[in-house]
Amino acid sequence: MNKEVFENVKMSLDVVCGKWKGLILIQLLEGPKRFSQLKAEIPGIKHQSLIKQLKALERDGIIQRTEYPERPPRVDYRLTPYGEGVRALLHTLEHWGAEHRDHKKAN
Repeated sequence: MNKEVFENVKMSLDVVCGKWKGLILIQLLEGPKRFSQLKAEIPGIKHQSLIKQLKALERDGIIQRTEYPERPPRVDYRLTPYGEGVRALLHTLEHWGAEHRDHKKAN
């Protein structure tokens, strides 16, 4: 296998894979979300795990954290224009996941 192909796939998987990153990104495809919304919409995610994954996605330039100068403080997260590039990948993963579920049921 071409080393560059291997490295490119590894880089992509590092950014969007893991137990929670894909689920966070799927939620953000719908538009900006507050931390509490993400926590409520992703069953089983722990507070610290969500913080850690959001920071990693922000560091990679996939999401943007916006803090509003209000009282009480309000923060939301959204995909960056660069992060919008994961949209097609996530939809492909969703379709393949549905096919795989059907395949497993049939076998």
